[in-house]
Amino acid sequence: MSTIELAYLTIVLGLFFNFSNGFHDASNIVSTIVSSRSMSTRGALIMTALLVFIGSMVLGTAVAKTIGEGIVSIGAITIRGIVAAVVAATAWNIVTWIVGLPSSSSHALIGGLIGAALQHSGIQAVQWRSVLMIFGIILISPPMGFISAYYLTRMNFHIFRHMHPTVAGAMLKRLQIFSAAMLALSHGTNDAQKAMGLITLSLVVLTRIDPAVASRFYSPGQGDGFAVPGWVILACSLALSLGMLSGGKRIIKTVGTKFYKIKPVHGFGAMLSSAAVVFLCSIAGFPVSTTHIASSAVVGGGSAQRLSIVRWGLTKDLLLTWIFTIPASAGMAYLLSTLLRRIL
Repeated sequence: MSTIELAYLTIVLGLFFNFSNGFHDASNIVSTIVSSRSMSTRGALIMTALLVFIGSMVLGTAVAKTIGEGIVSIGAITIRGIVAAVVAATAWNIVTWIVGLPSSSSHALIGGLIGAALQHSGIQAVQWRSVLMIFGIILISPPMGFISAYYLTRMNFHIFRHMHPTVAGAMLKRLQIFSAAMLALSHGTNDAQKAMGLITLSLVVLTRIDPAVASRFYSPGQGDGFAVPGWVILACSLALSLGMLSGGKRIIKTVGTKFYKIKPVHGFGAMLSSAAVVFLCSIAGFPVSTTHIASSAVVGGGSAQRLSIVRWGLTKDLLLTWIFTIPASAGMAYLLSTLLRRIL
């Protein structure tokens, strides 16, 4: 394939990954406000898509730089590896969407990049210090969502305990919509950037192969630094938002109804806690799983009322998905990179 064909291929695959990320992860924001009847599904999806777009456009590119520079060494990854990584991550998104399990697009992409780099250049291709730090944040962020949602929901029960149920319910529904809006902004600045980093990484690799052709798409930053082009930011933001509009109703049902019957008092605490955790990680440049943070926060909100109302069996399934996503996507990318050796 020519350089320009490779450029278009990686751009299209990256944008489709973001689209699949959108319809897969819409549930993280929409499920609680829909299941508590604070908003209709259509209204919630429209609000979410708009705010995700705004968040991804205006809140920086720190996460994109981590994806592009902090997972694998740029000199040790090839276009073949990038294609294998994004195809493996997208396939994992689609499979888990079909079965209705909330899984992490972030984990899938990180695993895909690691697997492809290992196949091409071996263990030295992975930036282990950075990756281990990312793994640490990935491990602690869901418990942070759980704990903060637990205590915030306990506080809400205390604050609203003497208020008339009708008045309290109406107020909590408005607060829940506000917290969901904050999570949409945070989600946009974290999740849209993953494809931004991936596409920019592919353009950096192509610049080393054919600078004349790659210059049509990419200009290095100051000092030849990693810089996300404006058109990449716009395209990835649109792809994620359009994916959000497509719904992901299977996972909305899982998150919104199968843990327990979510009420506005649970949803407000869960969404606000998730928004805070995701935003702090995004500002620091860590790609995290909004899916697992939001799911853990939903469980935390329910536990604040009573441990017995949560269907803990489902949380075990989610934990297994959380554990297996990175090695599964890494293995898929490793095999795909091997199979693509004769094509790319």
